[in-house]
Amino acid sequence: MSTGRTGEAEPPRKAPEGTDPHRWWGLVVIALAQLMVVLDATIVNIALPSAQDALHMSDGNRQWVITAYTLAFGGLLLLGGRVADLVGRKRTFVIGLIGFAVASALGGAATSSGMLFGARALQGAFAAVLAPSALSLLTTTFTDPRERGKAFGIYGALAGSGSAIGFIVGGLLTEYLNWRWCLYVNVPIAVLAVVGAFTLLHDRPGHREARLDVPGVLLGCGGLVALVYGFSEAQPRGWSDPLVLALFASGIVLLTAFVWWQNRAPSPLLPLHIIKDRNRAGCFLTMMLATIGMFGLFLFMTYYLQTVLGYSPVRTGLAYLPLTAAIITGSTQISARLLQHVAPRMLMTPGMVLAAGGMTLLTRMTVHSSYTTEILPALILMGLGMGLTFMPVFATATSGVAPRDAGVTSATVNTSQQVGGSIGTALLNTIATTSSTAYITAHLRTGTPKALVIPAGVVHGYTIAIWWAAGVMLLAALIAGLMVTARAPKHEVPADAPVPESVT
Repeated sequence: MSTGRTGEAEPPRKAPEGTDPHRWWGLVVIALAQLMVVLDATIVNIALPSAQDALHMSDGNRQWVITAYTLAFGGLLLLGGRVADLVGRKRTFVIGLIGFAVASALGGAATSSGMLFGARALQGAFAAVLAPSALSLLTTTFTDPRERGKAFGIYGALAGSGSAIGFIVGGLLTEYLNWRWCLYVNVPIAVLAVVGAFTLLHDRPGHREARLDVPGVLLGCGGLVALVYGFSEAQPRGWSDPLVLALFASGIVLLTAFVWWQNRAPSPLLPLHIIKDRNRAGCFLTMMLATIGMFGLFLFMTYYLQTVLGYSPVRTGLAYLPLTAAIITGSTQISARLLQHVAPRMLMTPGMVLAAGGMTLLTRMTVHSSYTTEILPALILMGLGMGLTFMPVFATATSGVAPRDAGVTSATVNTSQQVGGSIGTALLNTIATTSSTAYITAHLRTGTPKALVIPAGVVHGYTIAIWWAAGVMLLAALIAGLMVTARAPKHEVPADAPVPESVT
């Protein structure tokens, strides 16, 4: 095993025995698939007004273009992860790619809103199969600590920046082609990834002797669907709406029953030792809290740039480019180089503090803020912080997991990210809307012209919500500092061979 010098860019001179010689090309395939899944959560956002117009969607129904995807994706992740463990990660990876491509083509060719909603739900379902198998393939392919750091640096960069890349690509495709290409673009990417998977990826056979935990699927996936749906409906309906309250109550009851059943199931969907491990639990919580703040930022900044500053879709997408570059830099050039020498929390905690600092800078924005002097520095700080955090979260959460549990562990990381995004979008949007309404009402009473009050009120609501997001980021820093106690990988037992199932 390589123990090379600090900061060297070349691959290790000696790979562990039995290592796949094509693993770095395999990483390209895995990265393509992960990028496709993550950017699809946001790529249609900028195209949504055009799609709504073309398919004659009502304002009340248009949210289903987003909700259908997030519901299926977030609700079925645990099932997708366990299926990958049972039938083989490469096989489910390929099935997920093909299914995602077909669903994307159907969505691009949609002739009605119902057809588009159904295609987006199908995309989410296949993404729930694809995402865990991609991360678990990465986990089982790269076991050398030095190589693992580089591989997870790239993966973390894509996971953190994929949503921002979605805005960029969505803006370009919508402005220069049309909204349908925001879905069609997945087809050539998936075709390339399928060809690469068949030629470059290798995997051990699945554990077919184990049975699928059907009651666990119904309880766990049902609970996640109820929670994600509840958060998506809280935004338009309000938190006290009977449907929203019923969904939250159902989700809590189902997930409580799910935990109870997992203690008794002969082949549990989610073995509880995975989430009982202090380091993994800390990573899951850090990921969820980080994405609460990050998705809230994407929501507000997109509206701020387009409706307040008057940016076009393309210019809005390009405004996220520095954020994307900063995430990639933080993940591949800082975290990936330092993780083998420092404990994960020494990257995660400063990363979240840095991201919170970027958020704090954004609380100073006004109706007339300059992008270059006021918005750009905040986006760079945010990006560096997220890059520092995401890479060690993925690497630590999936480290030391038995091969038979790699898929479901990867699914749990993705579930934390998805649930965090749903909470962030709903909660922070509610805070922003409530604060804006209160500001506008109070200032209109003073006789201030409406044309001045409304834009200022909207931005005021954004800044209040961003203060809350910064607080959530600081809470993530605290969680990472207190719960993630793993040492630097170079001080751990080498991972040349599969970890025994008893090690958790």
